[in-house]
Amino acid sequence: MLETLDLKCRLAREEYVEQLTRRQIQLRELGWQVYQQKRPVVIVFEGWDAAGKGGAIKRTTEKLDPRGYVVYPISAPQGEDKIRHYLYRFWRRLPEKGQIAIFDRSWYGRVLVERVEGFCTEEEWKRAYKEINSFERQMRDFGTVLTKFWFHVSPDEQLKRFEERKRTGYKAWKLTDEDWRNRGKWAAYEEAAEEMLLKTSTRTAPWTLVEGNDKYWARVKVLSALVDILSNALSCKPRDPLRKK
Repeated sequence: MLETLDLKCRLAREEYVEQLTRRQIQLRELGWQVYQQKRPVVIVFEGWDAAGKGGAIKRTTEKLDPRGYVVYPISAPQGEDKIRHYLYRFWRRLPEKGQIAIFDRSWYGRVLVERVEGFCTEEEWKRAYKEINSFERQMRDFGTVLTKFWFHVSPDEQLKRFEERKRTGYKAWKLTDEDWRNRGKWAAYEEAAEEMLLKTSTRTAPWTLVEGNDKYWARVKVLSALVDILSNALSCKPRDPLRKK
């Protein structure tokens, strides 16, 4: 699936600013509808290190009412989460009706990092595909609007961004030894990602693949997809705020 993506997709800055403004205003209108219609919304962001997930999340939430959403940055489980089933910490973070929950990484860690790094057995990560599909189906049956994004970049682009982070003081904290180690296992992670996408892109919860080499393109694609998905789910087509009268 990843080989089909055209990582040469680009968006000029002028068009990016226009499209970003349009989609953010439309998303704000849809966020109000989420609250009015009391629909829970779950947005999942997965992808390579330095693929642009954080920047996309920032633009997604920039004009939303801060009372209507929460962002969960997911890392290794700690405390009570560590001694329970891996889905437990996600079950208890699911949004109430009328709220939006954004997951910066998610339950897919079981079939990605935990699989590649050996933090679970082969039997456990193979079983997880069925568990995850069932988990997502239960969310959808409850009325949750579920959207999943995978950010894909080339190895060369990732290296370029790593080097940029290393040189930039306020970005240096984002780069860790673990990022470099994971990069050395690119082939293993790519194999895991391909299998994950194939086995968990279902009719009720399909993946949206995002070409991430150009950040402008990636951000606009995410926002456009969210506007389309929420418009359909809420039966509400937001106005075009930039349409000339």
